Amino acid sequence: MSDASLHIRSEDYEPSFGDFFALLKPRVMSLVVFTAFVGILAAPTSLHWVEAFAALLFIAIGAGASGSLNMWWDADIDAVMRRTAKRPIPSGRVTGESALSIGIALSLLSVMMLGLTTNWLAAGLLAFTIFFYAVVYSMWLKRSTPQNIVIGGAAGAFPPMIGWVAVTGSISIDAVLMFAIIFLWTPPHFWALALFMRSDYDDANVPMLTVTHGRRSTRNHILVYTIIVAVFAVAAAFTSMGGPFYLAVALIANAVWLIGAVQIWRRDEEMSEADNFRAEKSFFKFSLLYLFLHFGAVLVEAVLPAGAWGGW
Repeated sequence: MSDASLHIRSEDYEPSFGDFFALLKPRVMSLVVFTAFVGILAAPTSLHWVEAFAALLFIAIGAGASGSLNMWWDADIDAVMRRTAKRPIPSGRVTGESALSIGIALSLLSVMMLGLTTNWLAAGLLAFTIFFYAVVYSMWLKRSTPQNIVIGGAAGAFPPMIGWVAVTGSISIDAVLMFAIIFLWTPPHFWALALFMRSDYDDANVPMLTVTHGRRSTRNHILVYTIIVAVFAVAAAFTSMGGPFYLAVALIANAVWLIGAVQIWRRDEEMSEADNFRAEKSFFKFSLLYLFLHFGAVLVEAVLPAGAWGGW
């Protein structure tokens, strides 16, 4: 964690709403909202739309709280990485103390209100998710082990499960599979990014796999995890949240996903430098679409009328 004195901040600069909102990592929050929304609609029972909206709102606020706490703790790392140097704290637009206060306040608000509007199991999962991301991942794993993103990926995988539990009050195989898809997707997604942004992690002394084990090992890991997540993603088609449409989407998306992983795996470092990591960048960009396609397909299956696929 960086000291507030490390930040260059104009005394007469007044942070804007946009500066504070950026602390919440809105792009990450949008993915959280989408996957939690799918978890709510895919559940076998339903909430009143007001309760469903409240659940989404408080899950989103909880995600924002995690982001603010992460930015507070990682301000020193963010300051030396090109990808994150313009974030509110390292750029001097917001103080670390403000980010910490916002993170704590939003954490308490989101957990309490989710418990009051839905159920306390969902609230407990949200509290654990915030703790896991802010403390287990940010404060411990990220700076201590190359398995940081493997274990830490659990934090981003909980939202659809929280959405499901907010509706049903219990955890089922469907919720676990939605969790597993995101959990297993996270490492190859970030490792692809690390392959063409390795200097950032070197400069920040973050033990990403590319730094500790090298690019060849990272490519091998990407291929293995891609195969594993493909198995789980296709298997979800044969649960209550799946169906023919989901199966078709999963087969196509995972075929593209696997081809991209094989292309990365077959490359050597000279090829990578020569073409500026085009395959890695392409794989990374598709990985964002990958989640949207799968959870979008679950959403389609959820809104189709019962029995739409006959005896499937």
